[in-house]
Amino acid sequence: MAFVVSSGELATTGAGVTPGWAPPALRAAPWEYAEIWRRQPQVRTVIGFLSRNIASIGIHTFRRLSDTDRERLQDHPFAQILASPIAQLTQFRFIERLVADIALYDDAYGIKVKVGNRQCILPVPPTLIHPTGGNWLAPDRYQTPGGREFGPDEVVHIHGYTPGNLVSGSSPIDSLRDLLLEAREAAKNRAAMWKSGARTTGVLVRPAEAPDWTPADKRRFREMWRGFTDGGGAEGGTPILEDGMEYKAVGFNPEQAQYIESRKLTREEVSAAYYIPPPLIGILDHATYSNIKEQHAHLYQDTLGPWLVMLEQEFVAQILPDLPGDNTGVYCEFNIQSKMRGSFEEQAAAASTATGGPWMTRNEMRGRNNLPAVPGGDELIVPLNVTEGGLASPRDTAPKQRPRPRTKSARPAGLDTAAAERDALSVALVRWTERRTQGLLTAAGAKADAPMPDLLALWAEGREDRLAQLTALLADHGYRLAQIGAWDVLDEWNPEADGWSADMMLAWVLAAAEHHAEQHDQAAADAIGAVQSAGGDQWREGLQSATAGWVTAAAVRATTASTELRSFGGHDAAGASGLTRKIWRTGGTNPRASHKALNGEQVDLDDVFGNGLRWPGDGSGETKELVNCKCSLDYAKEG
Repeated sequence: MAFVVSSGELATTGAGVTPGWAPPALRAAPWEYAEIWRRQPQVRTVIGFLSRNIASIGIHTFRRLSDTDRERLQDHPFAQILASPIAQLTQFRFIERLVADIALYDDAYGIKVKVGNRQCILPVPPTLIHPTGGNWLAPDRYQTPGGREFGPDEVVHIHGYTPGNLVSGSSPIDSLRDLLLEAREAAKNRAAMWKSGARTTGVLVRPAEAPDWTPADKRRFREMWRGFTDGGGAEGGTPILEDGMEYKAVGFNPEQAQYIESRKLTREEVSAAYYIPPPLIGILDHATYSNIKEQHAHLYQDTLGPWLVMLEQEFVAQILPDLPGDNTGVYCEFNIQSKMRGSFEEQAAAASTATGGPWMTRNEMRGRNNLPAVPGGDELIVPLNVTEGGLASPRDTAPKQRPRPRTKSARPAGLDTAAAERDALSVALVRWTERRTQGLLTAAGAKADAPMPDLLALWAEGREDRLAQLTALLADHGYRLAQIGAWDVLDEWNPEADGWSADMMLAWVLAAAEHHAEQHDQAAADAIGAVQSAGGDQWREGLQSATAGWVTAAAVRATTASTELRSFGGHDAAGASGLTRKIWRTGGTNPRASHKALNGEQVDLDDVFGNGLRWPGDGSGETKELVNCKCSLDYAKEG
């Protein structure tokens, strides 16, 4: 099939073009759209959501070197004009205005100007410029109110689709006009109702057998009623109806008028017109944590994705050709990866799994937290549980055990039993403690020919890194223990895990891990401090005894932490599953008397038990109620 030969005149292709015809610039007066944006909160909310989110992404310039390689351009004129289109106008404000104009008018304009030796783009409100002349394919000029005209090559004009031509767009506001007008009239009616003391219209009915009123009686009652309804200090009081009179309302009351529902419907319709999921703009009727998280991911794919592609291609087509320099293979791209990377915890977990080992040095992490570098901090540290335990991944914390059978629920495969995970944490914490104590004994032994060294100073060396490693170890096991506790509850009460997400526990688990790490490290410092205070020639034996006691205590601390983390996970799942009561179940072969007395005690989910704890192992309670506790909780929906 051959192409039509047009001799350069596309408008003469015979596609029903009338000579001299020019499309209308806008479907309505441009100020109408501006007034709608100013007066309609739903329109402003949705357009602001689009423009601010797109402007916050950022746009970068690249040169394609091959199908698999590219380079970032920062000094290229294209990168400079996108970074700062004109003096005192940031990239954020430029993109925000551009997107808002397209969303409101379906048209956005910018005039190409040159200031000194620099090319600039001056954004122009659509109310101040419009295309004219030409034909259905393109205008021959753009007019401004001041009488200045610009050629098509001097204007950046980005527009959407309209059925009748290729010159301008058709604003989504046109399709929403009737709905917005209805919402405006409802607002007027509501304002009038509040103005009259939040009362709807009605009539006063006076019995036929009531005595006749004199003109003075009528005037007196009229003045009383006017003060009651129209203001003046008497509004809001109680009217006195005479002679058996009755008030009968006429019209709709606020409940019948369904004002709240209508406003919500308006926002839903406006968001639908711009393809935005309702929960993202505050309509949370059917929102859960999990579907909001998914919709946030879809935001940058389905909702904003078409906008980003359109803007990238328009910039390349309308701005890049007019810039000097080598433009071969140059293009721009919104930095969507920065928005899709997930939380730092998710990025760290993925990177660790992908590389099969640690992927950041201590100094790199210290730099992220604005801390100075430390000697020896540029080497990667391989955790001993990876090299000694024969594990496949540094994120593993115990040898693989047979996974629990899958049920119809969404329980992740591979979660061990609570006892197995508790034992794994105990082994890991004891081994970690043994390595730390051996390091201290080695450092102190190097000074065997000298008087007792400053043991606390030796222990303080590297404390920050030591705590970071211990916190990571405890958090890794703790997250699994919390999930095990949660699924023990979910399997019985909420197998599909509706309304619950393990990710919501991460922040609490990390805080608990930091707390337990601080306690464990401080226990060592106290024991070492006691040896140093005692002094004497037998300090080596005292130090060995103190560190051996710390190693022994590690197993007890692991049990205590396991109880707390498992209990917290179950409590979190119970709350998300709508359970309202919790029952203390005493465990262990030799429980403390206070816990034995609690067996079977039942309280509200948000209440505390007789010992002041929210759950077994609750870190906010007294230490004497927590150490080596092996109790548990049951749950119920009502007492």
